[in-house]
Amino acid sequence: MPRLSAARYGKDNVRVFKREKDGDVETVTELTVCCLLEGKIEESYTVADNSPVVATDSIKNTIFIKAKEYPVNPIELFASMLGQHFLDKYPHITVANVDIIKHKWSRMVVDGKPHPHSFHRDGDEKRTVEARVTREGIDIKSSLKNLLVLKSTGSMFYGYVQDEFTTLKETWDRILSTDVDATWAWKTFPNVAAVTEQAAAFDKAFDDARTITFKTFAEENSPSVQATMYKMCEQILDAAPATASVSYALPNKHYFEVDLAWHKGVQNTGKDAEVYAPQSGPNGLIKCEVTRD
Repeated sequence: MPRLSAARYGKDNVRVFKREKDGDVETVTELTVCCLLEGKIEESYTVADNSPVVATDSIKNTIFIKAKEYPVNPIELFASMLGQHFLDKYPHITVANVDIIKHKWSRMVVDGKPHPHSFHRDGDEKRTVEARVTREGIDIKSSLKNLLVLKSTGSMFYGYVQDEFTTLKETWDRILSTDVDATWAWKTFPNVAAVTEQAAAFDKAFDDARTITFKTFAEENSPSVQATMYKMCEQILDAAPATASVSYALPNKHYFEVDLAWHKGVQNTGKDAEVYAPQSGPNGLIKCEVTRD
């Protein structure tokens, strides 16, 4: 006998832009919001009864209205407040899942001075949040995504399994590049008030995670992506005491030496390597999650 075991619905890809003024200085925030609701909505699926359905268009309108009424930064707080609204407004809704992407706009520097109202997009880096708001508490995961980094030396890889399937050569000097996807999960918050109390901690954790990622990546003579990402996780847990776990997903973007010896004996491998071929795929993908004891 079939039964509906899980269901959620809502509005995805809601683009929100908020402009705020402080005297002559303006600040802009651009978000992409997904809000999916769960609760006593089975009848809309099983017997075509739409009476419990809050229309997805109404969800979209609510996102815009609450972006006007609520602070949109930090996004962890906005996601929590938005999710709590749906639980308060509709008694039959038991869970609001709010995912937000914050698109990066950086203030222009003109003639050595920050411009009061002009911005530029410097890369694809994004700050994101996943909030699951229930009547028992609020679970939040914050992330740094699409941060593309590369170093031209200071990376090694050796000592791995060697068998009949192995062609990769050990190296003590290689290019290392990856697209950073780092996530830190916060300990469960009992309510929005508790999230509000931690508002400053969200921005600090993001800044610390970014700084730790840069510093560790750049300074460590990395024996492997695995070892380097573990160190990053440890440091973020230390920097953000209210977090419960940290995870990284790092694709290894390969740059392979090009053997040019066929052309007049040109040496371009090992210590003589200068010209490389960037690879679009396949690529290594390394993941880990580090939690507190």
